[in-house]
Amino acid sequence: MTITLTLWDVLTASLLLLITIGVSAYLRLGLVGTLIMAGIRTIVQLSMIGLILAWVFARESAWQVLTILTIMTLIASVSAKNRVKKPYAGLLLDSMLSLTLATSVVILIAMMVILKVSPWYRPQYIIPILGLILGNSLTAISLTSNELINALHDKQALIKSRLSLSATPFEATHDLVKLAILNGLTPTINSMLVVGLVSLPGMMTGQILAGANPTQAVRYQIITMFFICAGSTLSCTLSAMLIIRRFFDERGRFVLAR
Repeated sequence: MTITLTLWDVLTASLLLLITIGVSAYLRLGLVGTLIMAGIRTIVQLSMIGLILAWVFARESAWQVLTILTIMTLIASVSAKNRVKKPYAGLLLDSMLSLTLATSVVILIAMMVILKVSPWYRPQYIIPILGLILGNSLTAISLTSNELINALHDKQALIKSRLSLSATPFEATHDLVKLAILNGLTPTINSMLVVGLVSLPGMMTGQILAGANPTQAVRYQIITMFFICAGSTLSCTLSAMLIIRRFFDERGRFVLAR
């Protein structure tokens, strides 16, 4: 049996925010205004996307789906860029390239090889799966970018000394790149290690609540976790490579990106 939620149910659930607001007010965390705005935006944004998706699902138009996917990728790129504490000129473009290339590879494999969706752009599948991949990938490249950029600033003397000993830019920064990618992948790996034991992921929970067979819900969650892991890995690696390119000139000399 599927339980149909009414607007009244949603409004009642929103009252749970009063718990957080009360804690914030009592401890003077300064989050009351932010929480109220976050709650309002959650309701408005999700309601709007629900209407848009219902419209897109009814038509299954390739250009409409691709437009939504492009907008999602652009928003994720801007969000990833804004999370970097030491941005440089070209960071937004690098974030966009990393997310676009990584998610494109994974989503095409997912749609055409694993799920065998026909047509491959069916919005029922591609939009939510891309959203999951993008959401985790932007977090991964934000962590990678922050770690690597900070390391490049802090380890300038080490990098230059390695270059003076005939090391290539890749050799001079390999350990920094490795640590940055590991940092970016840590949240994804940690979630995979405890999935099903500590946490029940959103996709699986949503399908079970909607009345789906638990076995099928679990299988969907498994492949989704693998999609997320592959997307995060590719985006982290591409982001690190693009950042290194910005910090070295065409002759392989180390320069701080503006």
